[in-house]
Amino acid sequence: MTSFTVEQTSLDLEAFWMPFTANRQFKAHPRLLVAAEGMYYTASDGRSILDGTAGLWCVNAGHGRREIAEAVHRQLLQLDFAPTFQMGHPGPFELAERLVKLLPADLNHVFFTNSGSESVDTALKIAIAYQGIRGQSKRRRLVGRQRAYHGVNFGGVAVGGIGSNRQFFADLTPGVDHLPHTHDLEKNAFTRGQPQWGGELADALEQIITNRGAETIAAVIVEPIAGATGVLLPPLHYLQRLRDICDRHDILLIFDEVISGFGRLGTPFATQYFGVIPDLVTVAKGITNGNVPMGAVFVRQGIYDTITQATQNGIEFFHGYTYSGHPVACAASLATLDIYEREGLLTRAQQLAAHWEQAVHSLKGAPHLIDIRNLGLLAAIELQPIPGQPGARGFELFRRCFEQGVLVRAAGDSIAFSPPLIIEPSQIDQIFATVAAVLPQLA
Repeated sequence: MTSFTVEQTSLDLEAFWMPFTANRQFKAHPRLLVAAEGMYYTASDGRSILDGTAGLWCVNAGHGRREIAEAVHRQLLQLDFAPTFQMGHPGPFELAERLVKLLPADLNHVFFTNSGSESVDTALKIAIAYQGIRGQSKRRRLVGRQRAYHGVNFGGVAVGGIGSNRQFFADLTPGVDHLPHTHDLEKNAFTRGQPQWGGELADALEQIITNRGAETIAAVIVEPIAGATGVLLPPLHYLQRLRDICDRHDILLIFDEVISGFGRLGTPFATQYFGVIPDLVTVAKGITNGNVPMGAVFVRQGIYDTITQATQNGIEFFHGYTYSGHPVACAASLATLDIYEREGLLTRAQQLAAHWEQAVHSLKGAPHLIDIRNLGLLAAIELQPIPGQPGARGFELFRRCFEQGVLVRAAGDSIAFSPPLIIEPSQIDQIFATVAAVLPQLA
């Protein structure tokens, strides 16, 4: 690959307002990536960087997949754009048919979006519309969970539970309650797989129902695994208890699988891994291997029928995006699904999970480490915060790992790992050997 330096690229960094970034600090000491192939990025100074995060939880099939690039190229030359409002093109119909075969039960309809944030807001609107159409117009409340991340649109921020994301916006979308999060260091630290303790935390939903009235609640939304907050795992029986409570009170259950979908746990989706079937599933990221922005919402048959059969003529659901089912995104996704199928990537995590677990738990006893948690090809370590400087130690580990040629993700003082599913055991060892070397260097 050709290597570049910041000076050679003649970049002026000022105009771009970077998302979720300390802009002034970054622009003073930038970390620029200029190329990628397989498991590796190339930094602007020419170094190879082992990708321990699949980009941003999304490059499940690895970087630089020629099959996807060629499919996108062909599509741009054949049909660069076509509307899906009262019109159509073959792409989203073919893609939807492929996708629903990966889901269990009757999650057999797909509404296309452009991101995880849009998928979440779409799912929330579908849930509220469904309740109203079937004569339950009082069911407008939503239930999220503390420490949850559901994107950055108004609906997702409302049901999300990360304080910094909600700082200026939490009160702009009323009618939302939050379940307690499932993370308990005292009872579950250094758990391998799902924690034994905590399933009963789902019963907090019953208290919310008692306080608000079941007749006012449209839906509950949770991530099967809370990723962005630091890979918080669902305790045994927790998700099934949520499903049972929702069923008793006629409340819809939404799984946000933007991170856990497309093979991260060794099954196509977390719903199969945990054996719990929600009413709607939101996805993005791995749907196109991160190559083109795209998201989707999977919807059960009864919800789709209720909404689409509510009117004899005309538009049934006034919602959508200019780029819903974009031809290029569909081409990228279809090529991605071909790779997943041909290389067995949606189940490959099963083969690697034991080695992955052993590697991350080999860090136990290292300086500053207060927890390790893992499932499938997801893991996180948690560091003791520096008093008065939350997140500083986590960011320092992230920075030093990058300098040592490994990309990890800091979530406060937790460090998340979610590599491309093509990773080899030797590369797993390299990731955690690098972390082990860096930990003693931290303040």
